Amino acid sequence: MKVKNAFKALSLLVILGLLLAACAPSAETPQEPAATGEPAATDAPAAEPAEEVPATERRGGWLDEIVFSVVSSDSAVSQLQAGAIDFYSFNLSSNSLQEIKDAGLNYTQSYGGNYGMSLNPAIFDDATRLNPFSNRKIREAMNWLIDRNYVNQEIYGGGSLPKLLPITTQLVEYTNLVETARALETKYAYDLEKARAQIAAEMEAMGATLGDDGKWEFNGEPVTLIFLIRSDGDGTRQPMGDYVSNQLEEVGFMVDRQYKTSSEAFPIWLGSVASEGQWNLYTAGYLPSGLTRDERGNIQQYYLPTSVQASEPFISNVADPELQDLGDDLAQGNFNTKEERDAMMARALELALEDSLFVWVVDQLVYAPYNTNVSVTYDLGAGYEAAFLGNYNIRFADQEGGTMNVGTNDLFTQPWNTIAGSNWVWDSNIMRATSMGTTSGGSYSSGAMGDPYTGLAWPHRFESASLEYQTGLPITDNNLGWMDVQEVDEIPVPEDAWVDWDATSQTFINAGEKFPDGVTAKTKSTVIYPADLYETVKWHDGSPISVADFVMTFAIFLDRGKPESAVYDESAALSVDAYLPSFKGWRITSTDPLTIEYYSDAYAADAELNVAPLWPSSPTGLSGENNWQTLAVSNLAEAAGELTFSSDKADALKVEQMSWVGGPSLEVMKKYLDQAKSEGFVPYEATLSQFLTPEEVALRYENMSKWYDDHGHFWVGTGPYYLDQVFTTEKSLVLKNNTEFPDFADRWSSFKDPKRATVVLDGPGQVTAGQEASFDVTINFKDDAYPNQDIKQVKYILYGSAGDVLAVGDAEAVGEGLFQVTLDADATSKLETGSAKLEVAVVPIPVAIPAFTSFEFVVVK
Repeated sequence: MKVKNAFKALSLLVILGLLLAACAPSAETPQEPAATGEPAATDAPAAEPAEEVPATERRGGWLDEIVFSVVSSDSAVSQLQAGAIDFYSFNLSSNSLQEIKDAGLNYTQSYGGNYGMSLNPAIFDDATRLNPFSNRKIREAMNWLIDRNYVNQEIYGGGSLPKLLPITTQLVEYTNLVETARALETKYAYDLEKARAQIAAEMEAMGATLGDDGKWEFNGEPVTLIFLIRSDGDGTRQPMGDYVSNQLEEVGFMVDRQYKTSSEAFPIWLGSVASEGQWNLYTAGYLPSGLTRDERGNIQQYYLPTSVQASEPFISNVADPELQDLGDDLAQGNFNTKEERDAMMARALELALEDSLFVWVVDQLVYAPYNTNVSVTYDLGAGYEAAFLGNYNIRFADQEGGTMNVGTNDLFTQPWNTIAGSNWVWDSNIMRATSMGTTSGGSYSSGAMGDPYTGLAWPHRFESASLEYQTGLPITDNNLGWMDVQEVDEIPVPEDAWVDWDATSQTFINAGEKFPDGVTAKTKSTVIYPADLYETVKWHDGSPISVADFVMTFAIFLDRGKPESAVYDESAALSVDAYLPSFKGWRITSTDPLTIEYYSDAYAADAELNVAPLWPSSPTGLSGENNWQTLAVSNLAEAAGELTFSSDKADALKVEQMSWVGGPSLEVMKKYLDQAKSEGFVPYEATLSQFLTPEEVALRYENMSKWYDDHGHFWVGTGPYYLDQVFTTEKSLVLKNNTEFPDFADRWSSFKDPKRATVVLDGPGQVTAGQEASFDVTINFKDDAYPNQDIKQVKYILYGSAGDVLAVGDAEAVGEGLFQVTLDADATSKLETGSAKLEVAVVPIPVAIPAFTSFEFVVVK
């Protein structure tokens, strides 16, 4: 599955990145499957953290080595029991939970990963073949065709959440828009006959006929849908694909079920031109790169040709103009109040379902098992492999050091490079282990650390940060208290700020040049790095970090999107064009200490996620870091037409996509490394020569040459582990501890016990319509009352007998951890005789996982 990062338009090239992969909520503590399809309670947390970690003099990671290898999910538990692996880091679906428990293993518990159907929206080049999914109405009808509750119960054992919307069910965004979400879930509830009727009307309008055998025909041939069904991963996508195939056959289609692994399916799904017609449907899976608090970027990301994925099938979708405008405006932050933003989101959700480029099926509750002597920190919204902090804290509970064997679902699914390479969650997890800063779901993507419990960010490599934002913007100030936040009337962009790129002169364009009449921004982030940055932070090859690394990363992002560039890539241009309207500039005001200002009209709802450290991590939303010399050598290879960063360009030129860790690319990279070394090559010389000395250029190429001789690859970061050995054919690798890492291993050890709320709702079993009724809400953490100061909101939703939303409001606090919902006479008068339901959503502050529960009662008159 790929990993999807929520909103990244605020960090260097914060552009809504996604990490595709195969992936994965609760009325009480960690939850077990509920028969209703809602999360239910378990007896105990999925895994108890290790005891308080003592202070240590150890730097880098807790382990000496981590050996990653590919292990089938079917054998994960048995290999753990046999001692072959210590941890299976890939999330297993809820149908594996009992096996994990029976084996006496510990396990992570998270949710946020989702599965659904990716539909091909293109009109096929072969005019004799009809693609039904080029019709929006047929795509929309797929929502009525699929019984999500059935899929949840039969395939996931009731342990997942039926998913209709492009926001995570029962997470922060969903809770914020719950009345819209619930109304749409009622509208698109399973209805086979409604789906059949709408599909029939549209197929006939497209020129198809229904034969006597009940099968659709076009030009005298059966309409056959090519369905790419994933057969690997957690084992649930194949039965889900078979179920959807059965439903499609029920309404008259022939289905060619092609069972494939991720490595086999990906080149067809995202690697082929949609209009070639190599596929009609794919069992897609997405995993957020962490707890996602703000999902407004999902509309653009999942439905529009301006998606940051900048590939098929997104670029082939001709979206409704209103959806296009809403999706782009939401992604770029083109709104002024929370009320305006929420109204835009509500309408966008409606239009997204009418478009249905993706047809969502489940949000998973998932588990990653590990032996009892292992300690794991994981992201509550996405698990271990999507948590940046996980690699920093993983250890054996009773020791420092040692070698840990970790199994995962796949490795090297696509070539590794940080510009347009692999975005798969298992690959990205390892890339993050080698990185100081990386895109992981918000502007903590660079130089900051993502909080695995709240989705916010903590300072990591930078020393201090401040934020100015335009008066009236819906930004929550300083949730965690570590930064200076000011609301100001206007934010002018300085004339010397860099706002664009001239690929001909290879220089940045200043604000004064591009905006002679001046320009303002909605936000201004200022980050100050420590004075000893250049002494304490070293690349794994021994080279000290430099300002040139920061500048190069931004330059290459813009350069690849310019037609005049020697490394121009049409797919990159889409991302650059989508990014520039909201980007207002950045400038380095000091190199010692390094101080960076970033100006933007795009913004997140939380102050911490608007800080843009501009650390030299991937500029395109992937994982990993960029030193300037690796990018320089890569540019030489691409400019010569021998390698390309992206698969799209590689396919077009019939050359190899660049891999920094294996395959034919290495020989080509070595050739251009030797050339760069002999020439003292400075990339984008007109710009980078200001930040480089001849001595540094010589040192960088010398260190890279030695690194390649020692390790056989070009993957170099600054993180707590370095990539020592790579075996792309065998699909395994070895990470080793970086003893030169600036931080002690225990820096983030306080993240071990998330304060998840449990909630109980009680009240009268019978309510008289037109009379006031009260219900009690009890909220706890373990055995103690949840402090009211740690509760942001207790929201209630009243449903009628048909599941329609009748009232929404906030419960009132009546004691510590005690709230009351009072339905007045006006609210209850809307109830019809029969059954009704009250639902509450508790939104804690220490964790970003709302707790849902509901209470059913009888209405009389």
